[in-house]
Amino acid sequence: MMLNHTKLRRSLFLSLVLIFGATSELAPAQDPYQLLRQSGEGFAQVAPGRAFLFPQDHYPHERFKIEWWYLTANLTGNDGQDYGIHWTLFRQAMSPAPNLGGWQSNQTWMAHTAISAPFGFEFAQRFARGGVAQAGVSVTQKNTFEAWMDDWLWRSNSPAPFPGVLTASTNTHRFQLTLEASDKWVLQGKGGFSQKSDLGQASYYYSQPFIEIAGTIWTHDEPVEVTGQGWLDREWSSQPLADNQAGWDWVSLHLSDGSALMVYQLRHDSGEHYISGSWVSGSGEVTVLEVGDVTMIPQSETRLPIPSLAGDRPESSIKDIPLDWRVRVPKLGIDISVTTDRPHSWLATAFPYWEGPVAVNGSHQGVGYLELTGY
Repeated sequence: MMLNHTKLRRSLFLSLVLIFGATSELAPAQDPYQLLRQSGEGFAQVAPGRAFLFPQDHYPHERFKIEWWYLTANLTGNDGQDYGIHWTLFRQAMSPAPNLGGWQSNQTWMAHTAISAPFGFEFAQRFARGGVAQAGVSVTQKNTFEAWMDDWLWRSNSPAPFPGVLTASTNTHRFQLTLEASDKWVLQGKGGFSQKSDLGQASYYYSQPFIEIAGTIWTHDEPVEVTGQGWLDREWSSQPLADNQAGWDWVSLHLSDGSALMVYQLRHDSGEHYISGSWVSGSGEVTVLEVGDVTMIPQSETRLPIPSLAGDRPESSIKDIPLDWRVRVPKLGIDISVTTDRPHSWLATAFPYWEGPVAVNGSHQGVGYLELTGY
């Protein structure tokens, strides 16, 4: 029997992981996020005071172990319905040795696409090795930005990501979106140095919170014209989680006053979670949020059937997932609830997580995206 495309890619990725010894924790019964806790010894390390350079930093940093390009979007269709888009490209270096390129490349890639529609949620994942044109992020011969995995493609008309066009698909849905944004980037944390724990874990992290989006989503080949706002995150690191951190809770929100809010917390097993974030005014003024400035507290849990990939037949378990949050930033007069009417937004991918669109109410109204990992 011939393996299908997805199974071939999954087999390739897991084989690469085992061959290069990146992790033994991808067995179904174990924690795939252990990869993010493993020592980054031999890889480049994140340190304060780095000078960011654009457009150079839009491209891979292969001396670091892990990196991602992460886009979420809240969209409204010409049918009056709400849609959500999530597209992510991950790079992982399998060893700290220099990348020899071609079939000797030590780089691997993983990509996720998810479409949240009024009638349901659908996601897809793909894997590729580096060096053989299956996936990557590069500047083209025409001096333009491209990020791709097979026919999932983000292509711009300059060395920066914007303006650009993103095309991707799931099993029965697809989209093509035009992305417009300024070249003004928000450096998260202290000048782009984003600390993740008191033990020294950190990443380089910057964002584009204000992306104007227009395009088309096809659901079962039926087109819907959509418009809305998106958020791009860029991060790279060699050990983003500490040994005692199970995962993180993250929100990016577009608020009714034209500002944007991002808050994340890394969950410690002690209950003393590490929290950080930023608030960006509509004019681009950035306020960094540190411990003591912001709280992010779950208000209730939702019991969900969580699918897990097991060969050809997905199996499910039941988990209690916190999908109702209260976020407070007293010094900015922000006291909001963050909730979703799309609870079934679990991605049963190699690194499973919940990611979906949310609504904001309270001192401000708005929309955004919530991400929950390590559950």
